[in-house]
Amino acid sequence: MRDVTNIICKQTVFELIAPDSTVSVNVELTYSFRDPFAVEASFRTGTAQPVVWVFARELLADGLSEAAGDGDVTVAPIERDQVELVLTSPSGHARFHADAAVLSDFLEHTYAAVPQGSEYSWLDFDAALTDLLEKTMD
Repeated sequence: MRDVTNIICKQTVFELIAPDSTVSVNVELTYSFRDPFAVEASFRTGTAQPVVWVFARELLADGLSEAAGDGDVTVAPIERDQVELVLTSPSGHARFHADAAVLSDFLEHTYAAVPQGSEYSWLDFDAALTDLLEKTMD
C-alpha cells in the first residue's frame, strides 16, 4: 500500500442519445489511486449535484475494442471511432456516445500511474475494513 491520494481527471463531453435528439452532456472522468479498480463518471446535467456512476476501469478498457459488460453498465465500440456507453438503473437507462480516443487517452494515464495487475498493491485493506465496520455500526 502506498500513501498516495493522487487523482487523474479528464473533462469531456458525451452525447446523450435520445429517441428524437442528441444532447451534449459534460462528463468528468476520475480515477483515484485509493480505488484503483474503478473509474468514476460524473455527469453534469445542469442540476446542482452531478449524476455519478462508478464502474470497473477494465470494463471501460475492454469496451474500447469489443462489447463489454452485461449488467448496469455496458460499453461497446461503434462506428466513427466512437464508443457507446449504456447505463441502466431501476429508474431507466441512458445511452451515450463518446470519443474513443478521449477515453483511450484517459485510460493510458491511469495505466501509466497504476499498471494493470498492480491494483492490489494500492489498496489499503485496513482502512477499507475500518470504513466498512463503521458503516455497519451506524
